Amino acid sequence: MESVTESPSAGEDPTSNLNLLYIISELAIAVLAAGGNGLVCVAVLRTRQLRTVTNFFLVSLAVADVFVGLVAIPCAILTDQGLPRNQFLLCLFMLSSIITFTQSSIFSLLAVAIERYVAIFNPLRYQAIMTPHNAIIIIVITWVISLVIGLVPALGWNKGPPQSGLCLFVPIIDMSYMVYFNFFGCVLFPLLIMFAIYARIFAQVRWQLRRIATERHGNAENREGNKAMSKDVKTAISLFLVLFLFTVCWVPLHIINCLILLCPICQIPLPILSTAIILSHANSAVNPIFYALRMRSFRQAFVNILLGGRRSKKTRIFPTSGSSANRATN
Repeated sequence: MESVTESPSAGEDPTSNLNLLYIISELAIAVLAAGGNGLVCVAVLRTRQLRTVTNFFLVSLAVADVFVGLVAIPCAILTDQGLPRNQFLLCLFMLSSIITFTQSSIFSLLAVAIERYVAIFNPLRYQAIMTPHNAIIIIVITWVISLVIGLVPALGWNKGPPQSGLCLFVPIIDMSYMVYFNFFGCVLFPLLIMFAIYARIFAQVRWQLRRIATERHGNAENREGNKAMSKDVKTAISLFLVLFLFTVCWVPLHIINCLILLCPICQIPLPILSTAIILSHANSAVNPIFYALRMRSFRQAFVNILLGGRRSKKTRIFPTSGSSANRATN
């Protein structure tokens, strides 16, 4: 989920202290993003109760964040210095990879929101709809679409090689692509859909809670159903907060992109630009911390891995129960 605008360029002649602080911050985030999200992937692979359809999509999100730490942030540091010079095609693919990982994160969050919607509104058909096989197909499709979207600049929608030969985001990537196509079409529109989905989920939950309050005495089956719904709701709240964090971290950078396109005479102060870029990258590092704080199963799995805990007993990779599978994210 790499930055989608220009990092502080050499042409802007930033102070050495600010440039050093930027690089140190980026490197720290890269280590946290790669290590933390790698831990998420290992936790799901090694822990039976974490192998759920919901967590498959979270692993897809984690993989994108691992690539942010290993590929996108190093590319951002290089382009901060205008590198590689006089290598236009290589520069284009580096900048395109930045966009690809961001887009994959968005689509992973969208898949999670849709999965939660099915779990809440159609629990009886959840197992038939959200099978592991279908989840893998969805993940592959989201990555393919993200790759196509990210490669659009490399396929021709760019400003061409700059005369300076420097590899910088804004002089090469067309801001009309970044604002109208990428932000409005591929980022903002999915975000609005996701917020609408969660709003619908929480409205349904509120209605269910009112219904439960009027039915003070329920049979065992109703109580069990209410318990399962409560767990689904808790999961939905946690995942909505992940979406909220993503939005808070990325929207400032996209707003700056809009200013660059729509207000060419507007000057973006270097500290604000650097802060927005670092904030967008920091989103890749915060999700594992959030899982550890919010989701008990992930927290326990992280502790077991970090302390060298013995791998859980071999069992089926995919759970067979929709509701029981969803509990693992709590």
